[in-house]
Amino acid sequence: MNPRQETVLKLIVDEYVRSAEPVGSRFLSQMSELQVSPATIRNDMVALECEGYIAQPHTSAGRVPTEKAYIYYLQNFTSDQSRPTHAKQMYQALEGAEADQDIVKTLAKTLVELSGEMVVAAFDPRSSYFTGVSNLFAKPDFHNLAMIQSLSALVDRFDEVMGEMFDQIHSDPQVMIGSANPFGSDMSSIMVKYTLPSGHTGLLGLVGPMRMDYSKNIHLLERAKEILDEYEEG
Repeated sequence: MNPRQETVLKLIVDEYVRSAEPVGSRFLSQMSELQVSPATIRNDMVALECEGYIAQPHTSAGRVPTEKAYIYYLQNFTSDQSRPTHAKQMYQALEGAEADQDIVKTLAKTLVELSGEMVVAAFDPRSSYFTGVSNLFAKPDFHNLAMIQSLSALVDRFDEVMGEMFDQIHSDPQVMIGSANPFGSDMSSIMVKYTLPSGHTGLLGLVGPMRMDYSKNIHLLERAKEILDEYEEG
């Protein structure tokens, strides 16, 4: 992949995450990052498609990112992106919360609002919680039968999967994309382990389509973990 093709790939992922619509060469040619013709961009897109980074839906002349594209994007384009952490909103939401599970559930509901994804939590290997499923059903990604089936399977196996993951997640956010995601190969998740000042350890995570804003969601989850790790009522 040459530097221009890398830029094309980044722009396709960025635009698809934003719009959920296949991205065409004519649209990309209008971007300031690319000073080349639509024909040149089409050639780059053909090369990216041959390498498995993008695919063409049957109904569109545009392209969409594949699982391979999201993994490449995560590895190359997210670490240097500065994002607001919404720490003040998270702290305000926790005012009055005292019990450990109440603190985690309250923060999970706030993350639903901030991320637009589904939020999952585990309080130990046998006790788990999720909220924000309606966020997923509202996304265009979940308007087809395969995605609805994946989401249904997630709900059916939720407690089992969270229990299996409990000892595998670390204190740094772990991103699991597509086939690496235990909740379903059509989706992605970001998980982190937190430890409350009381000593209680658990999991917190975001689950959504592969077409998620990884940089934003990683930053949100990092800040949420920091708040849980240091939060003390009063």
